[in-house]
Amino acid sequence: MAANQSSEWRTVCEKFLLAQELSEVESRKDPENNPFRSKYKARDLLKEIHCSLKKIQIEEEGEADNEADCKSRQMVDEEPENDECGKSCSGDSPAGLRAARLAVVQYYLGVNHIETEELSAGEQHLMNCMKLIDKCTTTRENVSLFIQARNQLGILWAGRDEIEKAQGFLEIAESMYLLYMREDGQPPLDLQNFFVLEGEELSQQEKIRRFEMAYTHTLYYLAQVYKNLQQYERAGQYCHSTLQRQLEYKQFVPLEWAINAATLSQYYITKTQYMEARHCLAAASVIATLAGEIPSEAAAKESDAECEKREELLQKRAEIARCWIKYCLNLMQDAKKLLEDNIGELDLDRQEELKRARRNEEEEKEKGRKSTILFGSSDTFDSICSLEEKVSSMLPLDFEEARSIFLVGQSYVVQAKEYFAMDGHVTDHIEILQDHSALFKVLAFFEQDLERRCKMHKRRVDMLEPICKDLNAQYYLLICRQLQFELAETYYEMMDLKLAVADKQDQPDVHTIKKFNHLCSSSMKYYQMFLDSIRSPEGKFPEKLEDDLLRPALVAKFRVARLQSKLISSNLATQLENLTHSLESYNFVVQYCEENPEAKKAVETELELSIEMVSLLPLKINRIGSKIASCN
Repeated sequence: MAANQSSEWRTVCEKFLLAQELSEVESRKDPENNPFRSKYKARDLLKEIHCSLKKIQIEEEGEADNEADCKSRQMVDEEPENDECGKSCSGDSPAGLRAARLAVVQYYLGVNHIETEELSAGEQHLMNCMKLIDKCTTTRENVSLFIQARNQLGILWAGRDEIEKAQGFLEIAESMYLLYMREDGQPPLDLQNFFVLEGEELSQQEKIRRFEMAYTHTLYYLAQVYKNLQQYERAGQYCHSTLQRQLEYKQFVPLEWAINAATLSQYYITKTQYMEARHCLAAASVIATLAGEIPSEAAAKESDAECEKREELLQKRAEIARCWIKYCLNLMQDAKKLLEDNIGELDLDRQEELKRARRNEEEEKEKGRKSTILFGSSDTFDSICSLEEKVSSMLPLDFEEARSIFLVGQSYVVQAKEYFAMDGHVTDHIEILQDHSALFKVLAFFEQDLERRCKMHKRRVDMLEPICKDLNAQYYLLICRQLQFELAETYYEMMDLKLAVADKQDQPDVHTIKKFNHLCSSSMKYYQMFLDSIRSPEGKFPEKLEDDLLRPALVAKFRVARLQSKLISSNLATQLENLTHSLESYNFVVQYCEENPEAKKAVETELELSIEMVSLLPLKINRIGSKIASCN
């Protein structure tokens, strides 16, 4: 093109480079009281470029007599006209290139207005850009612009919560990329290549990199769109593809990439795809190390920059550690669901059956899956594989397998608590403790020795009880209720275990009875604290329970009833008192369900047993009453 060598064209290219510099570099230095100063300067330059392009176009077409000069900068805001470039115009023809140059300016004006929070004007410029290039066939000269304009419109409409409109623009961008790569596949012209002098063009490699990153952005935005549309499987697939491509083209911020990969692992966990989840987490942990070493406390005190870096690295690595905890916990819990019988105990026959079925099956499955999910380059691949080997992705089927997963999860608990300390991160710290407690709980399921199992539950009590006592229920009511209920359940499980041990003895000794009664009383105490937290400030229990409290409250009442009836005492008066309280609690469950029939489904088993106990306990109470009367 002759214009490429003219002084006027040189001026246009220089203005374009300056506009890019202002928008991408200088804008970061703008003062708070004038945050868009550089953006506005860039906008003025882009409008000047638009006028110059129109003038050059007229000169090239030899139509100077139709219009001598560019009337005003305002013409850039009007709907574009390009009569010469009809719908059948080729994108690589002179007319097609002229349309593409104008469209590039419209594109950058659109982005500029969006960045300065003038969304309607930004949308108009992007639509002007599309009208110009939609009249031309798609070629390597305009395909990148075609995709990037639709990416921006997709982001714009998603920001307005018009998700389906955003989906439309982004899916067209995706299909255009796939069509172009199938039919042509050559490195296309980048947007900035439209405004460079001869000899200063981007290399083929750089063109490819920029084009592929534009498509990566398409996939990233589509992942968000599908997530908002609750199409979680597609969202997961697109997120995975995005992460793979970011690594492949080395266009990623290590910590940001790592957090996205760790987040994706949680999706795979919900689908019980533990191999994929483990791979994502291993990749996240390895890529996070590329962000550098964590500055020391001393260095952080001397420099604000080092302090910020230390804080960010500690936080992100702790967040990844929490995802690892969830991985280990869910892997063990899913195994428990598979192995437990109808009373929640380990089904030994089922265990043996699953062990037989697994021996060859998982090896083949691993080979098939790994080819489709691998992250990493030659630099990181070995590190990722090494980390994967430290924890299984198969459901544990016995105590040793469960314990190895438990230990990995526990190591990440320690790591997560280093950042999410109680001082400053109350909610996060307690959630980590609850996960730690849950790890002990599910490990106890695999333990056959009842005494050792009881000790695991004691560890749960030791970590949760101090927190529960110190926490202010006024500010942390929901967390207090969770802790109270979990502690009550833990003591309840310990009581059942001690009862099972006692059943094996001919006659429980005084120490065993004392320990058993302590467990019953502790469980009742926390269930009662939970129930009291539901009362009104005046101390009145609600006539109708909220949906989220319905089952927990009725289960708490049921278990208090059972615990009261289990207390061991040689004193008949004490026995009578305990059974009377037990009957009252069973009666509460029955009466509540009679008055609120919709509650029956929530506690079917507990209600059935409560009805039975309401009919049986009066007989037992009467017998004890008779004994007391006869003794007197």
